[in-house]
Amino acid sequence: MDPRDLWAEAVAGVLARPLRTALTTLGTVLGIATLVITLGVAATAGNRIVGRFDELTATAITVEVPQTEDGPLVGWDAPAELTRLRGVASAAAVAQNEGDTDLTVTANRLVDPTRVTGRNLAVVAATVDLPAAVRGRVSAGRFYDEGHVRRGDRVVVLGADAARMLGVSRLADGPAVFIGERAYSVIGILSGLGRDQALSTAVIVPPGIGADFGLKDVTRVLVNTRLGAAELIAGQLPRALSPARSGELHVITPPSPTRARDAVEGDVNGLFLILGLVSLVVGAVGIANVTLVTVLERTSEIGLRRALGAARRHVAAQFLVESTLIGLTGGVIGASVGVVAVVAVAAVRQWTPVLDIAPVLAAPAAGALVGLLAGLYPALRAARMEPVDALR
Repeated sequence: MDPRDLWAEAVAGVLARPLRTALTTLGTVLGIATLVITLGVAATAGNRIVGRFDELTATAITVEVPQTEDGPLVGWDAPAELTRLRGVASAAAVAQNEGDTDLTVTANRLVDPTRVTGRNLAVVAATVDLPAAVRGRVSAGRFYDEGHVRRGDRVVVLGADAARMLGVSRLADGPAVFIGERAYSVIGILSGLGRDQALSTAVIVPPGIGADFGLKDVTRVLVNTRLGAAELIAGQLPRALSPARSGELHVITPPSPTRARDAVEGDVNGLFLILGLVSLVVGAVGIANVTLVTVLERTSEIGLRRALGAARRHVAAQFLVESTLIGLTGGVIGASVGVVAVVAVAAVRQWTPVLDIAPVLAAPAAGALVGLLAGLYPALRAARMEPVDALR
């Protein structure tokens, strides 16, 4: 049979019952549309996650500095060295004792048995760049400067929660806190921390007096980078801080937004691809059922064709082309509906639609394959009919 005649016969067979064909195609349309929508919405949501990824997390790097007997690995001048790196927004060096080494801090020397006047708080030594490094703000007073550090002034800055626990709210009267037996002037309160929230309950002292509390050497360095520069800066930090012993430093980098996007896509795809496949199976069953009914309805036509000389393969090919054509039509319409749905969802949510073109282009082929597989059994049954039995 000439391919053109086969195609013409298949098209005529499909269009002979337009309503039935439309309802049969609907199952494939739903399956393909669900797959395209799933992939599109997952990619769009993943891109949105990256776009709204927490900038504070994506740019925060911490360098853990181990304590060694050979001397400090990182000096207190580290922030000044790091700001020379292109992409570093701010940096600060911090010293804090490990383990449970909180000190008793009191706001006055009066012993009142009816109330708790002393608190066990962490004492932390940090460079003057700490507020910028922790993305905080000085809500009262000021932060100490290089002059306080050089002179070894006994001044402290309280974290917001530490100030609340000690009852320090106003600095106009020059309040002081007692750490052990010595008094230290409170010159500021640090609040609104974007990172290192534990500092909110700490007493922060200049490096110049850090040795009074055993805080002589830097234990970690806090670095904030420009957005997108974290990975590059993380590779440069060890050599910039300790060129001779860079391998001993431990750099903690922020999680990759790409991994977050991939995780979102994977979760969404895993859930909805199953629904899409189920819809495709339903569509395939519908095509197989309708094609089988069509074969039974056209038994006399099949017998007449066989009697006039049509071979078994010609009859089978006609019904296979018909079912494949139905699947192809469903794939084209389903892909179109899926693309429109993804764009509509993105427009309603004010997102930027992201859709891989490969699944959209492959959708019609997938629909045709579903139709072909669904039509195998009905086509083989039609081909096995004997002309005499069919005509009878």
